[in-house]
Amino acid sequence: MRIGLLGFEQSGKRTLLALLTGRRVPEGRKPHEALEGVAPIRDPRVDVLAGICSPERVKYADNHFVLCPDVVVGADAAGGPTRREWVAAARGCELLCLVVRAFKSGEIYHPCGSVDPGRDQRALEAELLLADMILAEQRLERLGREAKSGLGAEQVREQAALAKLMRALEAERIGAALGLGQDELGSLRHLGLLCLVPRLVVQNVGEKDVARDLGAGVFAVSARVEREIAELADPAERAVYLATLGLAASGLERMNAAAYEALGLMSYYTIGSDEVRAWTIRAGAHAADAGGKIHSDIERGFIRVEVIKYGDLVAAGTEKAARERGKMQTRGRDYRIEDGDICHFLFHVEHYCRKLRFRVSRSPLRGVQ
Repeated sequence: MRIGLLGFEQSGKRTLLALLTGRRVPEGRKPHEALEGVAPIRDPRVDVLAGICSPERVKYADNHFVLCPDVVVGADAAGGPTRREWVAAARGCELLCLVVRAFKSGEIYHPCGSVDPGRDQRALEAELLLADMILAEQRLERLGREAKSGLGAEQVREQAALAKLMRALEAERIGAALGLGQDELGSLRHLGLLCLVPRLVVQNVGEKDVARDLGAGVFAVSARVEREIAELADPAERAVYLATLGLAASGLERMNAAAYEALGLMSYYTIGSDEVRAWTIRAGAHAADAGGKIHSDIERGFIRVEVIKYGDLVAAGTEKAARERGKMQTRGRDYRIEDGDICHFLFHVEHYCRKLRFRVSRSPLRGVQ
């Protein structure tokens, strides 16, 4: 899943990417270049399971972040190079994080001349709307030209959906407020419309404002504070520092987790002495589909899945004790995995069984058949 960091110059996007992913932005990076990195999601359940199993390795779920080129207000309305660059990067993302600056500094200039996070958020949202309007207009013009030689049924449906979309965009509606039906959305899916991409807003604030509640979908993050938190290797010291700021978790951790949830994702776990790992799936995924995240042969040769609820395992203290208490459930292919399930998949693939059995005997899927 790809999450775009989108904002104006000097908003703090590059610093956030570095703090989230550990990837530094090269000094020689060209303004039009997108940069990508992976950010682990610090899941406390993984830490608890690791404490129970004492594994050799621990693997968290993660988010894939994309640092988009800077947005510039007033770029060529016909689609100048600046707009093309950031729009192209944003259209490849499943979630957009709009990063706006909310801290004042005499040493760091603001491209709009002053610090006003509300104004900047509205300007970014306007640019997103404008990008889609330009795309829709261009597509309508093309369909109009093609209509001279006759349009197919699908093209007629797309043309009607585009006209409806244009009216909604002109009224500054996005997402569900567009009022488009499933058939209409299907006709427009190939366009990669930004108005359909869910969004979070990140305000890069000063140190005194890190604990402010900015409302649903808006996060206060101080790049300076987050850098200080990252330098504290001792978890106890980090917890004390966060407590002094009035925080239970860092801004980046909360933002990262919220991005995961906004994409409709959840985690299930595999545990063992060699590895404790969180696996990412869509909410509501069936057991066989979830197994396919680990290996396609698990999905293809699925037999059943043994499930222990996270709370039951923690209460029992060990996997063996949870089984002895009758807390292990056996479920079939159509079982919908629930957030926090601890899963042990059993499967069989005839032509590959011997080789695969040897490979997974060293994996977190201890006892897979």
